[in-house]
Amino acid sequence: MGKYLNPGNDAFRQAVNDDIYVDKTMLIKELLDKRGEVHLFTRPRRFGKTLNLSMLRYFFEDASYLPAEQQNEELFAGLAIMQAGESYLRHMGKYPVISISLKSAKQMNFDEAFACLKESIAKEYAKYEYLINGRLTNQADLQKYGRIRSRQAERGEYLTSLAFLSDCLYQATGRKCIILIDEYDVPLENAFFSGFYNEMLVFIRSLFESALKSNPSLEFAVI
Repeated sequence: MGKYLNPGNDAFRQAVNDDIYVDKTMLIKELLDKRGEVHLFTRPRRFGKTLNLSMLRYFFEDASYLPAEQQNEELFAGLAIMQAGESYLRHMGKYPVISISLKSAKQMNFDEAFACLKESIAKEYAKYEYLINGRLTNQADLQKYGRIRSRQAERGEYLTSLAFLSDCLYQATGRKCIILIDEYDVPLENAFFSGFYNEMLVFIRSLFESALKSNPSLEFAVI
């Protein structure tokens, strides 16, 4: 049996070192050339959307705090993007990247789906806790960050939680964020068939609009 060329693996670090890897890194060049504020990719299952989002995270994410052996640049050695020119490579490893998947929100009611979304959001907050501590001067912002990080925030605070995280990261680094959202349609599709579509629509609309529309802390987003 032949090997599947686009493995169901959201870890670019692993996939790029597999026996067969299809080089799609010129997608990075295309995104930078178009420079849209929000890019939406709709493709059937198994087209590699998740793997490509992982690739974007590894390319753009500032991993300078990690040990040398975990730096991301070495992952792209020999791939097409490395020959695209300095105007593209200067973006490599320069941004805070918020990367979130909504695929876990396949639950039978809104409360359970919302709990899964809170968990996904909290993981992104935890990832950047090292960066936020000591760099946010506003105590109210620090306390709110801690509530969302520990999954103890009020429901209303989650409505703008991605926008708030991007603002905190901009304050901490002076750099606008890249936001990557995978499986964006899962919560709404599941809610439609499970009977709580309107509740989920209100939440997802607020989450996305605050983060993706006129967000001064956003460099660009890919959904």
